[in-house]
Amino acid sequence: MKKLLIIALWSHLFYPIYGQTNDSFSIQLSEDLEQIYTQEHITGFSVGIVNQDGTLFQKGYGYADKKTNKKYTEHTVQNIASISKTFIGVALLKAQELGELKLDDPINQYLSFEVINPHFPEIQITIRQLATHTSSIKDPPRYEKSGYVLKDDFGQGKANRNFQAAYKMMPQSQFLEKILAKNGAWYKKKNFLKAQPGQTFEYSNIAAGLAALVLENATGQSFKDFTEQYIFNPLKMANSGWAFEDIDFSKHSKLYADKDTELALYQLVNYPDGGLITSSADLGKYLSELISGFKGKGKILTEESFKELFKPQLTSKNNNERNESTYNDEYNMGIFMGMSAKGQMGHTGGDPGVVTHMFFNTETGVGKILIVNTDIEKEGIKEFIDIWNKLIAFEDKLNAKSF
Repeated sequence: MKKLLIIALWSHLFYPIYGQTNDSFSIQLSEDLEQIYTQEHITGFSVGIVNQDGTLFQKGYGYADKKTNKKYTEHTVQNIASISKTFIGVALLKAQELGELKLDDPINQYLSFEVINPHFPEIQITIRQLATHTSSIKDPPRYEKSGYVLKDDFGQGKANRNFQAAYKMMPQSQFLEKILAKNGAWYKKKNFLKAQPGQTFEYSNIAAGLAALVLENATGQSFKDFTEQYIFNPLKMANSGWAFEDIDFSKHSKLYADKDTELALYQLVNYPDGGLITSSADLGKYLSELISGFKGKGKILTEESFKELFKPQLTSKNNNERNESTYNDEYNMGIFMGMSAKGQMGHTGGDPGVVTHMFFNTETGVGKILIVNTDIEKEGIKEFIDIWNKLIAFEDKLNAKSF
């Protein structure tokens, strides 16, 4: 989805503290976040801090529905944008464990329509290239224009200019075929880089969705069902799903174009690239598992698969300009797993009414989550950074306590 990278130049080193934290640090953090919320540029948000053993802190602030004064809590759900892509990476590695595919297989082995870079027709695109954003597939304007569809045509809220009427919803496979197949209605040569597959990093939502479609065809199981069976259920993520009907809709937050303007609810045609609906509480369980997996103690993948998930796949040859800020998730890539130059693993996300961050520190094993239900610009960006800064301050206090 559209990416919003809020660059922060922070770097910390400390030893991890394990177990639940219910002391003055948590009280102070909660008070600090309440104070930041009074800036009133964000309608509602939730945060989480975890390690491999579980939750250290989680809480929501502001409103999930401002009109009805419904509070935003750590159990409020909403879509989390591109953090969703990390679930594609985990799912691909699980499918590889099951013998259903291999990361270096050509994608056309699993598709009902052929996807070839017209500038290099003799070179096959592989699953690994999709998962590392080196497939040479670009996001065309049609992705934004036709990829967001209203939940219904009679709902409340402002419609973004790219929101399509509900009746224009189509199967994800059809959407991708229209864009990527040579005979597709929206196909253009410029939907591909003039660089051969595997050569150049180009962040691609279309490629991410295609990876999920490859998984479906390889396993004979829908992406929704596969992730529920192998990720959500084992981690007890009971409040997570890929569609409105998959979650308890009473817990869903409204989304906002600004602090007062409610957006109409929408769906994503290419849903695996950014459409996961979840809460900070559920996402914290997932992040805790990622940290455990990084340390060789995960339960949803083998140790070998976790090593592959977190293995840096790119070099300077793939990307000439590499941003080295602490929370830039495009310095390098694992298997749909972003990594910064400063030892942070995770992903950022942004969609209409959504801004998200999820990272863990590879040296300390502490992870942080921030989910926002509001488009943010100017002052809102400052508020977002202030919130994130407080989460880091919490880490610093844990560090001081450990000595």
